[in-house]
Amino acid sequence: MKNHGFIKTVVASPELKVANIFYNLEEHIKLIEKAAENKAVLIVFPELSLTGYTCGDLFHQKLLLDKSLEALQILLKRTRDLSIVALVGIPLNIKDKLYNCAAVLHHGEILGIVPKMYLPNYKEYYEKRWFSSGNRISSNLNEIELLNQKVPFGNLIFKCIEPAFSLGIEICEDLWMPIPPSSYLSIHGANIIANLSASNDLVAKAEYRKSLVAQQSARCVCAYLYASAGVHESTTDVVFSGDCLICENGQLLVASERFSRSSQLCYAEIDLDILNHDRQVNKSFSDTSEFENGLGKVKIVEFAFVGQIVSEKEGLLRHLNKNPFVPQDKSTFEARCREIFNIQVAGLVKRMEHTHSKHPVVGISGGLDSTLALLVAVKTMEVLGRPIQDVLAITMPGFGTTDHTYSNALELMKELNVTSREINISKACLLHFADIGHDPEAYDVTYENVQARERMQILMDIANKEGGLVVGTGDLSELALGWSTYNGDHMSMYGVNGGIPKTLVRFLVEWAADNIFSDSTRNVLHRISNTPISPELLPPDKEGNIKQKTEDVIGPYVLHDFFLFYMLRYSMAPRKILYLAEKAYEGEYSPQEIKTWLRGFYQRFFRSQFKRSCLPDGPKVGSINLSPRGDWRMPSDADATLWLSELD
Repeated sequence: MKNHGFIKTVVASPELKVANIFYNLEEHIKLIEKAAENKAVLIVFPELSLTGYTCGDLFHQKLLLDKSLEALQILLKRTRDLSIVALVGIPLNIKDKLYNCAAVLHHGEILGIVPKMYLPNYKEYYEKRWFSSGNRISSNLNEIELLNQKVPFGNLIFKCIEPAFSLGIEICEDLWMPIPPSSYLSIHGANIIANLSASNDLVAKAEYRKSLVAQQSARCVCAYLYASAGVHESTTDVVFSGDCLICENGQLLVASERFSRSSQLCYAEIDLDILNHDRQVNKSFSDTSEFENGLGKVKIVEFAFVGQIVSEKEGLLRHLNKNPFVPQDKSTFEARCREIFNIQVAGLVKRMEHTHSKHPVVGISGGLDSTLALLVAVKTMEVLGRPIQDVLAITMPGFGTTDHTYSNALELMKELNVTSREINISKACLLHFADIGHDPEAYDVTYENVQARERMQILMDIANKEGGLVVGTGDLSELALGWSTYNGDHMSMYGVNGGIPKTLVRFLVEWAADNIFSDSTRNVLHRISNTPISPELLPPDKEGNIKQKTEDVIGPYVLHDFFLFYMLRYSMAPRKILYLAEKAYEGEYSPQEIKTWLRGFYQRFFRSQFKRSCLPDGPKVGSINLSPRGDWRMPSDADATLWLSELD
């Protein structure tokens, strides 16, 4: 059964009683059983979880250490039939020195022991009073005798055959160092890092800790599982909150409820395919393996996972954003929109300066794309300190123009105070039909493309006449689907929208309406945002309404942008994209609808590369772009059969 590269993981913060090992043991067993029942492959407990982190000088008590080993043996016995890898914290006496360790357990065996490398030397807790650093001993000792087993010890990576993941471990303070052990472990192949921690809480520390975990997961291109001790640790001097986090390549997947009085399990599926893909394409990441290894030799422990992992039929806990190009958090969304808009403006400002252009020339249809391009042009004039009237906005009504979009175009140009011109293209197109012998009653591709090319010719000629520069309006989604007329709206002198997908264009226009412009301008911008997307190349219906609706022909842009994101950002195979889309849009689109539009997406994407191979310049605004000069290099004659066959 396929699981599409996902494995379910869990970080735990258990209730405990400091130094009451067997109470803590029962809580561990209860949580491991629950996690295994929920098909988790990996569970991570906090630092010194069996004893409690705050035992202080009790760590020197032989009884505590002996009973810790006894509890570990019971834990192995009582979890040996469970399909899960468990990481627990335990103090271990090795060669007459005490080490703060993580024990990796699976199916009744100890897969390995990893000691803590960096010991804190703070006023509130001073680990060097009790423990030794694992750094030196890890270089000299590969194996220890523990509970009648020969157990791998030191700098270890646990390599699972199926599901294929590699696990590295660091403990609390290790993460806070200039070069954490996880950096080296990741270079050596670990794509999941677990941190058994007991980080206490101070004002503002939680946000810093979250940022630290997220950033390390991004630097290491890994999943980072952080499990921290909870409120039941001793409060003699400090308080712990049970701050548990799972991040994946810089993105926070799940966080615990801090200061909870009960045990917590926080689940998240890790997408191993995404991690492996990003490591493969990130050549700088692979280059780091040439640098000196600060950990010394890293040892690989291979093991076979016993049991079944979650299959595609068992659902997905992982949250899927239906609009992956659009941030869901309001503050992040507003900041992102402002940044994108500024990038567009900065690109056009530079090009206007370099070409000594007097005017940005924009064709205005009353639709989303041309509206965003016009807003960028207006802001560009403000940045350059030039009159807004230097913007030449040209509306070119034709056979398919409706009163609704026509009035929106006129009102928008008036509200923005740009120089507007109206040139009706109908007569020129009819003359051209006569010249080429085309029946004007034949509403075919020639009928449509003649209009698009006539409009671009007008814009280009006005730009030449006025010393201007034609600002392209086509967006990223149209480029992906080939939904443009070759050498018509496909062309310009500088394309400001080429890096922005259609779903994001709509959000950007609405953001600009609500954050930049006055009430009257805001009203027309929202009307434009709510207008059905159409090239308006076919005559309106009998009531004068838009007859040619783009999404009725090619499918919903919200789906196409979802497909585009996962295909280009993570190079996902069609079956996995289909699976994710079915989960994200459950109840909105049927599986068959999604499959139909996904098939259409691949067909259009492959046969439209020739249009993308000669795109005008334009600014890249996000991680996905289709510029043939860098981001996307694809032969124009590539065959889509392989992708379509997998989908079928």
